[in-house]
Amino acid sequence: MAKKKFEEAVAQLEAIVEELESGDLPLDKAMKRFEEGVKLSKTCSETLDEAETRVRILTGETEEGLEDAPFEPLDQRGAE
Repeated sequence: MAKKKFEEAVAQLEAIVEELESGDLPLDKAMKRFEEGVKLSKTCSETLDEAETRVRILTGETEEGLEDAPFEPLDQRGAE
C-alpha cells in the first residue's frame, strides 16, 4: 500500500474521530473505524518524525543545540 499523503491521512483521521464521537456506530463498526484511526495516527506520526529529522539535518540542530553536520540528500541515503 502506498504511503498516504499527510494531509489526506489527517483529513481521514478527523472524519473517523467525528464519526466515533457521534456515538451512532454499532460496536463492531466502531472498532473497525478505531483500528483504521490508529493506523492513520501512526502514519501521521511517522511522517511528522521524518519531517522533524529532515529539518534537524538541514539546520544542523541536535538535542543539545546546533552543531555542524554534513548534509546528505535523501537519494544518497537510500531513502525514498
